[in-house]
Amino acid sequence: MDGHGARGLVMGAVMTAAFPLEAASPPPPGLLCLLNRLEGLVYRAGLDRSADFVSTGSVALCGHQAAWLQGRRDGLHRRLVVAEDWPRVRRALARALAEQGYYRLEYRLRCRDGSLKWVKDSGRALPGAGGEAVLEGMLSDVQEQVQDRYRLARAEARYQGLFDHSVIGMFQSTPDGHYLAANQALAEMYGYDATTALMAELKDIGNRLYVMPDRREQFKRQIRERGFVSDFESEVYRQDGSTLWIAETAHAVHDLDGELLYYQGTVEDITERKRYQQRLEYQANYDLLTGLPNRHLLVTRLEQGRQQAGGRGQLALAFVDLDNFKVINDSLGHATGDRLLIDIARRLESALGAQDTVARYGGDEFVLLARRESAEALHRALERVLDAVSAPLQLDGHELLITCSIGVALLGADGDNLEALLQHADAAMYSAKSRGRSGLCFYNRQLNAPAVARLRLEAALRRALERNEIDVHFQPKVDRDGRPRSFEALVRWHNPEFGAISPAEFIPIAEEIGQIEPITEFVLARACRLARAWPGELAVAVNLSPRLFHSGELCRRVERALAASGLAPHRLELELTEGILMEKNMRAVAQLQALKALGVRLAVDDFGTGYSSLAYLRRFPLDILKVDKSFVGNCRPDASDAILVRAISSLGRELGLTVVAEGVETRAQWDFLRQAGCDEFQGYLFARPLPAEQTLAWLEQHRHGVVGAAP
Repeated sequence: MDGHGARGLVMGAVMTAAFPLEAASPPPPGLLCLLNRLEGLVYRAGLDRSADFVSTGSVALCGHQAAWLQGRRDGLHRRLVVAEDWPRVRRALARALAEQGYYRLEYRLRCRDGSLKWVKDSGRALPGAGGEAVLEGMLSDVQEQVQDRYRLARAEARYQGLFDHSVIGMFQSTPDGHYLAANQALAEMYGYDATTALMAELKDIGNRLYVMPDRREQFKRQIRERGFVSDFESEVYRQDGSTLWIAETAHAVHDLDGELLYYQGTVEDITERKRYQQRLEYQANYDLLTGLPNRHLLVTRLEQGRQQAGGRGQLALAFVDLDNFKVINDSLGHATGDRLLIDIARRLESALGAQDTVARYGGDEFVLLARRESAEALHRALERVLDAVSAPLQLDGHELLITCSIGVALLGADGDNLEALLQHADAAMYSAKSRGRSGLCFYNRQLNAPAVARLRLEAALRRALERNEIDVHFQPKVDRDGRPRSFEALVRWHNPEFGAISPAEFIPIAEEIGQIEPITEFVLARACRLARAWPGELAVAVNLSPRLFHSGELCRRVERALAASGLAPHRLELELTEGILMEKNMRAVAQLQALKALGVRLAVDDFGTGYSSLAYLRRFPLDILKVDKSFVGNCRPDASDAILVRAISSLGRELGLTVVAEGVETRAQWDFLRQAGCDEFQGYLFARPLPAEQTLAWLEQHRHGVVGAAP
């Protein structure tokens, strides 16, 4: 029995004592004082007549004086109860009178100030004087309790609405692994049409839902230890057997005694986020082109190899560099070069075992981690790598012969970390490369000197422009009569420490370390300014590296150089490698077309030395073919190189191109090349590359021609 019921029994006893069944007179003064002190309105009344007694608590409850209420002839209840509630109240009280039993009900009464208030009416119907039953009871203020109940009901309704219609999965589940409640979002997430189907089928969450069998136990253990789980990520099965990733946030619900009742929480589908994270992790650890581990993952693999050593065998790091990749990449284009790298990656993997690591370090460089029981076994494994790489390869109709150079450093003996091992293996690789293609070399201390020298050279090259160490020399080109037609701008580098460094040595380094663009921009600006001062229509030629086409800024750089110098565009020749012209990248093609639209002339340098395709001679608006000096050196009328030179000259003539022969050193070579059909000539026979300040004097000296007039 609750407190209100107990109070009702007490009130009944008090009222019976105060109002004997036969009496109609007021209660004794002592009891009257007690009744008037009670919080609430105590009454003795019939249903349709005036009340026998109303306590003074009526003032606090509803604002009416007790005497006024007691004098209402239509009855106490009829006077107070609001019209909407009166039919229900009358029926309840009439039934209590008929049965002479207890009653308890809640309703609204209207206060003296017109406001409404919820009250609880509890009491008992008893026989009164003359056999008429009377109501003895008490009206208590329950306004706040009723409002609390309404607020709770509204909150529960809102929660139920949120639960049912939330786009996030919600659940209540028992500790033994079945659902007490689940919303539609959760059912659909797990592939069920309705929540009833989900709850009926998934009665063993731990074994039926999670992909990892112990995941439910981990869920429960975390809640025991922390009281909740937050973003608890798991892979789970859907109804059709497919999987998705979820994140659960949940807590435990206990009863008043602390016993666990159930878990309740939310579930979010994080499959896309998880896949995105996995893609990021893959991109952070693997090379996107070949799928091999990258340098970042290589650190982890080396540490794993160190921990798995166990005193058996020797862990080696091998640095693999493809010997002739640049020629192929420049000649056949980057797309073909990429396919070549992919094929080489597969060859390296097949040559080694599953326990070994093949990583792409960058460009055409790979790194191998291999453990073998002996030096002989390691050597045999690396010999298999050399053989695998050098096997002929068919790509785009070309049979390619690729070789590689390998440098090897041993963990412990040659270094204890990745940086040291890479540095030493790189030094050994350069030593192998210097001995010829397809070589293998193990590191020793004496090999460090070239690597250190190269690092110092790189550092010096990065500062060469700002220290004014880069200069431009100019080598003239003459026509068939020996008259000057143009100059080729040739970059030179003189360093106080290293002296004069050959372009063949520093240009590849500049391309690798990103200095080729500022160097070319410097050469281009210097060449255009100087050519502007030359007499007549003499042109200047500038070589372009394939790397310059990757940024998309080349055309704007050429425009700036022409505008700053005032040189007419047709007096500028840009010399390109065959690789640029064979590049299938549309950005390179568009840049070539934009350069031609400026009015400059385009030349193919070293024609015939790469994997040539004559198709580009028709596709691009070229002006000049330069015959490589390797053909010129052996130009005797009966030599095969002479046949090639004649063929190139004939081809150029048919296509309307100017054919330039470079590397001309003797009068006999010049005579033959003129007879073969070449139009212009360049080489030591006419002049060595000249400093800029000597070009005007040379032009003045040879304005009528060089080496005598042509016969």
